[in-house]
Amino acid sequence: MNRLRAFVPLLLLIAIGVAVGASGMLQHLAPHHIMLEQAHWSRQIAAHPALAYTIYIVLLTLSVATAMPGPLFIIIAGGMLFGMGRAIGLSLVGEVLGSLLLFYAARHAFGAGKRPPPKFAERVRQGYQVNPVSYTLFLRLVPLFPFGGITVALAWLRCPVWLFTLATTLGGLIMLVFETAIGAGVGHSIAQGKGLSPDMILEPRILLPLVGLGLLALIPVALQRLRLVSQAGTPRSD
Repeated sequence: MNRLRAFVPLLLLIAIGVAVGASGMLQHLAPHHIMLEQAHWSRQIAAHPALAYTIYIVLLTLSVATAMPGPLFIIIAGGMLFGMGRAIGLSLVGEVLGSLLLFYAARHAFGAGKRPPPKFAERVRQGYQVNPVSYTLFLRLVPLFPFGGITVALAWLRCPVWLFTLATTLGGLIMLVFETAIGAGVGHSIAQGKGLSPDMILEPRILLPLVGLGLLALIPVALQRLRLVSQAGTPRSD
């Protein structure tokens, strides 16, 4: 029973995510919808900036905390509506807060129970504990891994809260620069009267951030090649 109660916060977050996704609320943040409503939303943001910032942070926090697939669309929408500088700051706050909520819920769930973990799980944890800083930074900085999934995995690995917060802030900031730049580029094109079209991807304001995300995704391949080269150059001891 105690084990089941420990999962309540995590299950509650998942239920909220499912409810928000089923409500269709995130559809209002699709680029084509924002394009139609951008002038109206821009007036509302200018008239009530504090309220707009708060709503954006709360929405992104819930999206990240519930591990929904919507944070990327919210971040791009933030770049379209707030501009790159403000959007990065607001998105970083929402991303860190949401990650901490999910992290604490997952750690509470995995920390319950008195039975020892399986041997395989304990070996993975012991390997992580040998160099937790490198493992944590790698998992957070590589964009191939799902953001919410890594949060739950780090909670399961018993990552220290300070290290989790630092890695989330650093990794989130790097990713937000590229993701927000895409939204800001789309917003700039719309402000110039251009509609959404495949040709928009070729514009430097949008193409360069996409290339940056692609290069980040190659980090694991580069590290693997460096490891193989290093192993090949190490003399064998007979």
